[in-house]
Amino acid sequence: MGMELAEDTSLRAIDGLAMAALPRWGLEGASATLINHSENWTYRVTPAGGGRPVILRIHRSDYHTTDGIRSELDWMRALQAEAAVKTPQAIPGLDGADIQFVETKQIPSGHNCVLFEFIDGAEPAQDELMAPFRQLGEVTARCHTHSQTWERPPYFERLCWDFEHSFGATANWGQWKDGPDCTPERQRLLQRAVDLMERRLARFGKGSDRYGLIHADFRLANLLVHEGDVRVIDFDDCGLGWFLYDAATAVSFFEDRADVPDLMEAWKEGYRRQRVLPKEDEDELWTFILMRRMTLFAWMGSHSETDLARTEGPGYSTGTCELAERYLSQYG
Repeated sequence: MGMELAEDTSLRAIDGLAMAALPRWGLEGASATLINHSENWTYRVTPAGGGRPVILRIHRSDYHTTDGIRSELDWMRALQAEAAVKTPQAIPGLDGADIQFVETKQIPSGHNCVLFEFIDGAEPAQDELMAPFRQLGEVTARCHTHSQTWERPPYFERLCWDFEHSFGATANWGQWKDGPDCTPERQRLLQRAVDLMERRLARFGKGSDRYGLIHADFRLANLLVHEGDVRVIDFDDCGLGWFLYDAATAVSFFEDRADVPDLMEAWKEGYRRQRVLPKEDEDELWTFILMRRMTLFAWMGSHSETDLARTEGPGYSTGTCELAERYLSQYG
C-alpha cells in the first residue's frame, strides 16, 4: 500500500501503554484506573498486593519536552523542600529516572510517563468558598515568592503564558476564534477586547515583581485540604506568566458568576498575608480574568473531544461575550 497505518491513540491503546509502563517502577500486576483526561491521561494505580495507591501520568506527546517535564518536577520538589508547599513528588523508576519513555506495538512513537506519590486531601467544598479562596490566595503567594528566588536548572524549559502565547499565531491552546459558537459578530466584539488587553498588558509590563514562574491552573480543583493543611497538585501548565494570571485561574469556568468579585476579595486577603499586592496590580485583575477566560475558550475549541469541553462548552461563548462587554466598558 505504501502507507503506514496510523497510530492507535484510542483509550484502549493508552490503557495498554499504562500497563506497559508499570513494570518500570516494579508495579507488575497493579491495576490502573483512568481518573482524568485533559492534556494528559492520569491513572490511579493500585499495587497488586494492595497498599497505598500512586498516580501515573501519561504525557501527551506534543505538549511538553522532556526538559520541560523535568523542570516542572524540579520546581515541585523545591516548593516542598524550601517553601513549605506540599506537592505530589515524582517517584523515580527502577533505573533512577523520574521520566520513563514508554513505547508499545499500538503506539510505537511512545509517550513520556511519570509516577507520582498519592497525597491525602479533598478539594474544598463548594458551598462555602470564602475561606477556601483565602487559603488559595495564601498558598499562591507562597509559590510566587519562592518562584522569584528559585534558581532554575540549566535545562529549564516551560510554556509561556504571555500575550503572544495566549492570543498570537502560536497560542498554546489554539486560536480563540475557533472557540465554541464564535459567530462573526462575537468575533468582532472579542477582538476589540483582545486589542484592549494587548495595550494594557504592554503598559503593565513584565517586571520581576509581576511576572515569573506561575502554576497557571491555580483553582480549587487543584487544591487539597487535609486536616487544615493545604496541598497543591497538577503543575502540568506551570510556566512563565504574570503572577495575577494565577488569581484569574482561581475562577476558571465561572468567571462571569455574580459572586466572583467577593471571591477575589477573599483571594486578595489571603494573598496579602504572605506577599505585597500593590494597588496598581490589583486594579488590573479583570484583564487577567478575561485573558484566562479567553484562553479556556480557545482550549474548548482545540480540545472539543474532552468531557470538560463537552460539559462547559455550550453557553461558554455567551458568558465570554458578556465578560468582554463589561471589560470594554470598565477598562476601555
